[in-house]
Amino acid sequence: MTPKTDPVLSLRNFSVSFRSSEGTVPAVADVDLDLYPGELLALVGESGSGKSALTMGMIGLNRGPGTTVGGRATFGDTDLVTATEKDLRAIRGSEIAVVFQDSLSALNPIQKVGAQIVEMLRLHSALGRREARARAVELLDAVGIVDPEGAYRSYPHEFSGGMRQRVMIAMALANDPRVLVADEPTTALDVTIQQQVLRLIKRLQRETGSSVILVTHDLGVVAEVADRVAVMYAGRIVEIGTVDEVVGNPRHPYTRGLLESRTPVHGPRLTRLPAIGGDPIRGAERPDGCAFAPRCSLATPDCDHGIPLLLPADSPPGHLDACLTNRVKVPAHA
Repeated sequence: MTPKTDPVLSLRNFSVSFRSSEGTVPAVADVDLDLYPGELLALVGESGSGKSALTMGMIGLNRGPGTTVGGRATFGDTDLVTATEKDLRAIRGSEIAVVFQDSLSALNPIQKVGAQIVEMLRLHSALGRREARARAVELLDAVGIVDPEGAYRSYPHEFSGGMRQRVMIAMALANDPRVLVADEPTTALDVTIQQQVLRLIKRLQRETGSSVILVTHDLGVVAEVADRVAVMYAGRIVEIGTVDEVVGNPRHPYTRGLLESRTPVHGPRLTRLPAIGGDPIRGAERPDGCAFAPRCSLATPDCDHGIPLLLPADSPPGHLDACLTNRVKVPAHA
């Protein structure tokens, strides 16, 4: 069910497109999405589905002369789409923070970890250097680093990938943001470390009351940490609901395909995992109908004409899907 509170962040008809040699690529198309106070929302889909384009476009981190961002992204009294770069800089790192997937690139390799956290703290607060240092050590301890004093004096290359992600989380939480965007934070980490990082994010979310958008390509990893799940394909949300609804009762064929592609924890070992047939949509061309139809075993000729609405079927009203076999459709380009 949808929470009975006002969202902390609300997207309406949100779109992101990139100009390329092939034409205009619609990376995100007319997305409506709400993030509620204190919830962890997982944004799931294959690479190229539009997850990172949505989150980075929302906070102005992938804008340039070849990028067009449209619709609305309401955060408090601010529309992030029309906000100036000065306004966005004041919000980023303070009220909306990001944990990037490549921590080694995101951290400055020639600056000690502690100095980077102190810089983030002093950029958005009135803390003095001594107070900021004490707060930085406190944050390193809060994210589970065994020797926070030693970590404060260390360089990023001296840490493992999992420890660097903990440092990134400490930096992101430095100014008590209302929203935390974790963009594929467990990429390139082994399974055990992935679980540790995800559980850390969930614990800190509960303790701080922040709202979290967790971007991931793996539906399986969100089962124990997410409150709600939004599944993206070809720049659109094709299913959304609570984690129990989406993982326990998937409605869209694409969601089912993602779940079936997971490595089973129990039962006999498979020699080959099931896979979704075909390839994700690339480039500027988009079909007039359902974008998943060319890969869908349930597709009918009607699926080639008109974009399916994201609406409830016979599930709870907060569980929506955009499959024509469950629903009516709207005309293409409406």
